[in-house]
Amino acid sequence: MNIYETMSMGSRIHGNEYVGRGIVIGKTADGTKAAIAYFIMGRSENSRNRIFSKEGDNVTIYPFDESKVSDPSLIIYNPVMVQGNSTIVTNGDQTSTIYEKLGSEKAAGKCGCYAFEKALKTREFEPDGPNWTPRISGIVDLKDGDFTYKMSILKSADAEGTACNRFTFDYSPLPGLGHFIHTYVCDGNPIPTFQGEPERVTIPDDIDKFYDDIWNNLNANNRISLYVRYIDLETGKYDDRMINKNKR
Repeated sequence: MNIYETMSMGSRIHGNEYVGRGIVIGKTADGTKAAIAYFIMGRSENSRNRIFSKEGDNVTIYPFDESKVSDPSLIIYNPVMVQGNSTIVTNGDQTSTIYEKLGSEKAAGKCGCYAFEKALKTREFEPDGPNWTPRISGIVDLKDGDFTYKMSILKSADAEGTACNRFTFDYSPLPGLGHFIHTYVCDGNPIPTFQGEPERVTIPDDIDKFYDDIWNNLNANNRISLYVRYIDLETGKYDDRMINKNKR
């Protein structure tokens, strides 16, 4: 068994009917950019009724058809927010929780190094039993021409949703390497929760290659939206791509 095996994103998700929502963070092979990707999938009409929208440096999810919204609480949120040199990406409204904690730490003259963990201490998995969908989160912190990143998953400790287990992964980036965390292992009833450490994936230099590899290998029936951002480590400027299955 090779514990350092790295696969393309396409290879990780191809043929899997439902991995739910997913976050990828890593460094391009040439070592010049931080890469972030976030996608959503959906099985129910409520979950499929969504689109991504870019608003400044942030990304927001809106209902595609407002007349069909049955429960906005778990489907409408900001998956991507920027706070100074930090870019936050999550699968729920905990994006705002992290954003606000990071801001308050910096306002108090603190470094904000543990704002990510402190913020998520106040949150739990989603209250959608029997699935108890995990909250997955990531943060990229730019510094001195490079970056560090963290990923987190908050998941139910048992089938009844009795308690929350919290796992945080803290990474030093390596060229060409990324980590992929997603809410579910595969489809099911209830849907099995993601297990273990974030999966190792390759991060190409070309944003379009990365973007196409993800979108083209997500299940065509269940994929909804994808957002990809490549941040230049020297300038802090970024290039991005976004696609919505629902078209206006």
